[in-house]
Amino acid sequence: MGNVGLLLVGVALFVNGLVSVGVVSPRGAAPLNLFVGAAQVVLPTLVLVQSAGEPTTVNATWPSYLFGFTYLWFGFIQIFDIDPRGFGWYSSFVAAIALLYAVRSIGTDPVFAVIWATWAIMWTLFFVLLGLGVTKAGRVDLGHFTGWFLVLLGVPTCTLSGLLLLNGIWPTSAYAGLSALALLAFAAVLSAVLAQRSAREGADESAVEVAQATAVGGVPQPA
Repeated sequence: MGNVGLLLVGVALFVNGLVSVGVVSPRGAAPLNLFVGAAQVVLPTLVLVQSAGEPTTVNATWPSYLFGFTYLWFGFIQIFDIDPRGFGWYSSFVAAIALLYAVRSIGTDPVFAVIWATWAIMWTLFFVLLGLGVTKAGRVDLGHFTGWFLVLLGVPTCTLSGLLLLNGIWPTSAYAGLSALALLAFAAVLSAVLAQRSAREGADESAVEVAQATAVGGVPQPA
């Protein structure tokens, strides 16, 4: 059931990334966040009920609630325009747990260690953007960087992983871990490049809209 949840999370991250780069409206993404968030709460609950308190299963399952609450909360923010600062600080807690699981997985599952590290970066970005209100890192627009980071890595770290795990295909070699780390580094660099481009295009569009509004305001218009 946990792997089924991963299938859904990938598309939620992808669509939320598109929101951050201005392709999808926040309200347009809200239903998906609510659906995925609900699934990420219901499915882990079923797993825990069936586990009879078995420690390994509990430890592997309970973090799913952190992500489920993320999507539910974010969906409510998008619908009701709630102050996102609380969500941002909550994201710092999720990032810390993800980092802990990344460190714990290095020796046994290096690929998933990289995936946990990727999620830690994503939720750290949410914290920096929404909790601290920091929108720039040098010349890079963090909102657009976060968006592209989610677009590029949401499906590979979640949906693809879920498909591989459901079909019993999962690499655990050190070479696979290094390959996953290289992919993470490449996606981060590409996200920075795309962020600069999309932020610049967005600024240009805003400038055009302002110029058009100014022109319309300064010239008599037909009734």
